[in-house]
Amino acid sequence: MSETPAHIHHAKPFVIGITGGSASGKTLFLQSLLKHFTKDEVCLISQDNYYKRKDEIPLDANGVENYDLPECIDFDLYSSHIRDLVEGRIVKHQEYTFNNPNAVAKEIIHKPSPVIVVEGLFVFYEEAIADQLNLKIFVDAKEKVKIKRRLNRDSKERGIPMNDIIYQWKNHVKPTYKKFIKPTKKSAHIVINNNDDFENGLWVVSTFVKTLLRGK
Repeated sequence: MSETPAHIHHAKPFVIGITGGSASGKTLFLQSLLKHFTKDEVCLISQDNYYKRKDEIPLDANGVENYDLPECIDFDLYSSHIRDLVEGRIVKHQEYTFNNPNAVAKEIIHKPSPVIVVEGLFVFYEEAIADQLNLKIFVDAKEKVKIKRRLNRDSKERGIPMNDIIYQWKNHVKPTYKKFIKPTKKSAHIVINNNDDFENGLWVVSTFVKTLLRGK
């Protein structure tokens, strides 16, 4: 759902895409970046809120849902919402609750801003999204670093059993990275190595965005 407020007359915003493998540090990088700006300056629209219903998620050979595939995402809706923001229209969308039956989905309201950040595993892979990006940033880390972070995050923060985390990594996460995500790294304008920290990369990107906003 989208609508155009009558008072908005804008130059087209600058669209930044951010991707990287699972546990590369995309979320923390984004959070750190957005702290430098207001919501009127930078709008974040995340792929995580465009997953399809559970009954549409494909199963692997063992009958386990595989959420780490492009076909899990409603790219038609996602790309249309990005276009709406670029054209100055407000976007309203339901939060994705990761199939938690106890969670009440909130309505997310995205307002047009001079800079739009598009984030997700497949935002470089899916052409309908990638074609709308003015700048592509790939957050990278070594596999041993990523799996250690994933084990720590999913066990402590999400309460997922260790065996399930390892299963998902070997059967879903790792094959998806190799097939769909890693090949898109060559199309990135900026690669941020996050094996230890991303402070230099964060400074470069935040300085660039501040320069953009001054120009707007």
